[in-house]
Amino acid sequence: MASLKEVHTKIGGVKKTSQITQAMNMVAAAKLRGAQQKMEDFRPYTGKFNAAMGNLSANMDSGQFPLMEKREVKTVELIIVTSDRGLCGSFNTNIFKMAERLIASYEAEGKKVSLVCVGKKGNAYFKKTGKVRKAYTDIMGTFQMFNARAIAQDAATNFLEGGSDQVNVIYGQFQSVAVQRPVEQPLLPVQPVSGAESTGGGDYIYEPSPAEIMDVLLPLYLNVMVYHAMLEVGASEQAARMTAMDNATSACKDMIRDLTLIYNKARQSGITAELMDIVGGAEALKG
Repeated sequence: MASLKEVHTKIGGVKKTSQITQAMNMVAAAKLRGAQQKMEDFRPYTGKFNAAMGNLSANMDSGQFPLMEKREVKTVELIIVTSDRGLCGSFNTNIFKMAERLIASYEAEGKKVSLVCVGKKGNAYFKKTGKVRKAYTDIMGTFQMFNARAIAQDAATNFLEGGSDQVNVIYGQFQSVAVQRPVEQPLLPVQPVSGAESTGGGDYIYEPSPAEIMDVLLPLYLNVMVYHAMLEVGASEQAARMTAMDNATSACKDMIRDLTLIYNKARQSGITAELMDIVGGAEALKG
């Protein structure tokens, strides 16, 4: 059995850890409010943008726009959006697992896979595979639209130059504070949205022509989709960290309770042994 000093030292260490996890939980909760608000404010814009794209592209020939060109898929590029920091439970791990399943699936079909890692954790995990074409690290804590624009433009340029035939985005979608699920969404080639998903309901007169509008909207669409994924990950990361730190704090309290019980038992045992020595000494003196 550990000595009283060792147990007492462990209790002190766990208490300090509990204070740290409680502080991290509070920080994550404060950051979550801002990140969740930004994400929820942007979701309607994303939906309306998709609806506008659906109305414009429904009756168009996708072959006239390079970013909508379908071709035989030989190379697939995956944009994997993760956090820059850890201590957020299995959030990043779930994204890694989905990405690995998709990579294995595409390679089994004979397709080459390249990766664009957005977030330090994703880059650290996948760089050993040798598939990372480009990485964007240390931006997830303070990213803005211009970061998403740079990522989208790079992916579009690579697609137009033939470096990839298909581009998908993998990220953690925020569903609630307790649930964040990894999802995959197609990015390139841009596909016309079905009539059911558009604002629907009639013919529209466009000025200038729909083709001219599409030339402008297609790059903006890529920016919006990438930024949307980054906002989802930003909120999901803080929610996952808040939950993880809450669980860690609860675990610390359980450990403190168990260690305190061990400490009290050891202390009681020590006192009993001392009393037995005293009684034994007294009996010896009587004899």
